[in-house]
Amino acid sequence: MSSLPGIVAINTFREAVRDRVLYNLIFFALIMIGAAIIVGQISIGIERQVIVNLGLSAISIIGLIMAIFIGVGLVYKEIEKRTLYSLLSKPLPRWEFLTGKYVGLLITLTVNTFFMTLGLAAALFYVGRPFVRSDVSILVAIYFILLELALVTAFALFFSCFSSPMLSTLFTLGIYVAGVFAPDIRNLGDLTHNSAIQSGARAIYYVLPNFHNFNSIALAAHGDAIPLALLWQNTLYALLYVVLLLLASSAVFSRRNLK
Repeated sequence: MSSLPGIVAINTFREAVRDRVLYNLIFFALIMIGAAIIVGQISIGIERQVIVNLGLSAISIIGLIMAIFIGVGLVYKEIEKRTLYSLLSKPLPRWEFLTGKYVGLLITLTVNTFFMTLGLAAALFYVGRPFVRSDVSILVAIYFILLELALVTAFALFFSCFSSPMLSTLFTLGIYVAGVFAPDIRNLGDLTHNSAIQSGARAIYYVLPNFHNFNSIALAAHGDAIPLALLWQNTLYALLYVVLLLLASSAVFSRRNLK
């Protein structure tokens, strides 16, 4: 296999690291974690719960912003700067180019999530909260956040293959919001007691990515164990969805006329 996709991934990571917006987002996340320390100190008896809740929420929100706003520009920026043409003039199939861009952004998100996780750990340590075995649930919740970001990035890349950054942002954000409330859509259909509406609601439920299943922030904040079955189910679910989206992206992008 060609090493060019790896080069594309590394260059994507370097471009993201050089982006000043990225550092502003990380700084904002650390401020939110710092605010969690202050709130936690005045929340007697529930310091850990408050800090973990706010810290994980900050990691999730900032990661989501990065995944969407950087992801929708992965293809568009290359076309706008006309660097895509020189890349595709080499023996680099379009699907390998897309895979490289996706992996590069995923590495960026993983690295940034790691540093924000260190910030959360430092916040817990600062308030004198010793690390215990139940804190494993925090790491699992962060892993679920990364799976969620991997899926959001795949959607952003897919829409960027045929749409403008503005529309791609709206499409991706719309899919995410709908996916968060996917179980509610199904339940709402069941409440109507109408077979047609119930079938339609269930069809939407199964087609939409179920982002609700990736949210384990509340469990981690309370120190509850996250079921092992949920770990491998979410992993397989995200992996399958990402592969399908990358295949769809490749199919769309391979047919796009770049002249």
